[in-house]
Amino acid sequence: MASGGEEPADGSPDWAGASLDLGSPGLAEASASMLDSGEDFEVLDEEDDDDLSELPPLEDIGPEKATPARDDAQTPGSEQTPEEASKMPLAADEWLDVLGSGLLRKKTLVPGHGVESRPRKGQDVTVRLKVMLEDGHVVEENPSLSFTVGDCDVMQALDLCAQLLEMGETALIVSDAKYCYGPQGRRPDIPPHATLTLEVELLAAQGAPDLELLSGREKIQLANRKRERGNFYYQQADYVLAINSYDIALKAIDSSSKVDFSPEEEAELLEVKVKCLNNLAASQLKLDHYEAALRSCTLVLEHQPENIKALFRKGKVLAQQGEYGEAIPLLKAALKLEPSNKTIHAELSKLVKKHAEQRNVETAMYRKMLGNPGTGSAPATCKDKSARSIPWKWLFGATAVALGGVALSVVIAARN
Repeated sequence: MASGGEEPADGSPDWAGASLDLGSPGLAEASASMLDSGEDFEVLDEEDDDDLSELPPLEDIGPEKATPARDDAQTPGSEQTPEEASKMPLAADEWLDVLGSGLLRKKTLVPGHGVESRPRKGQDVTVRLKVMLEDGHVVEENPSLSFTVGDCDVMQALDLCAQLLEMGETALIVSDAKYCYGPQGRRPDIPPHATLTLEVELLAAQGAPDLELLSGREKIQLANRKRERGNFYYQQADYVLAINSYDIALKAIDSSSKVDFSPEEEAELLEVKVKCLNNLAASQLKLDHYEAALRSCTLVLEHQPENIKALFRKGKVLAQQGEYGEAIPLLKAALKLEPSNKTIHAELSKLVKKHAEQRNVETAMYRKMLGNPGTGSAPATCKDKSARSIPWKWLFGATAVALGGVALSVVIAARN
């Protein structure tokens, strides 16, 4: 880790000698960079590749999209829960308004085995699924799709309605884009803002597996599924659901186990955990949750002190809080690990400049507090102070001598 000492008086950083020509052909063609994504370092891991240089940058979502509308964040009274909707009486073949807003509706095509056979939140279910556009074009078919109810492992329309399906029931679900693929859609088959129709049959429901009894490979697969779902929500700019998925993955990884894992499985679990924490920090930053992001980065660095992404993100969080003196050493450490990275180099240059400006402001403030607003008036002030101090010293000395004389006279008079 690079140490963070004071910058030279002229404001040039002590790493300037190692800086590179950002326009040089060699640097422009540099590969295998862990940070340089072409954007403001907001690329997430995909599959098992932890190298950011080969991944496309995520779309830079503006403030107005930072917290997209959520099904559970509506105006009070504007929507109802699926449980409330299920208690409302329905006529034959009538559509059920699941949330009371008209945006998510369900109709039974083939009745199931009764209300008591409905799955509960937290259970694993298996369904047959067919997804169609409004014109009837089929964009997805899965004869056996499994997911955990309530974990948002699938599109929200299906996750919300799963609790209303009876075992063996076949239902039709019509959903606004808000509860499917939103304004981004899903390339290349689902356009933005697409309303979808889902034909769903509930095939099976069972309790979620006991995390303590999962093998190392099963726990890795479970954590990766939740992490990849979090990445999907991040790409959709739904950072709240992304955080939820990463949290579920981390809870699975950190859960106690009654099964012994191999060293290789332990190492792979740690890698998945680090990826989840790094992506969690990215999502928290999108929502301006700086303290939470700081904690996530710190946890990464506890496991991997030289993790470049965590060093970079923690430095950015501290810089957002004005802690340039703490942020600069972190970025220096990241740059030392990858000297050719343009993103770190540019960010570090910006922070060094801001830190110098901050120190200049503090220096001026201290001078003003001490009654010395400028260097020009300093000599005069000192001179005046010195000139005034001599008479006061002389007067004090003369007074002491006079008092001593009076005291001596009193003593002599007393003896006589």
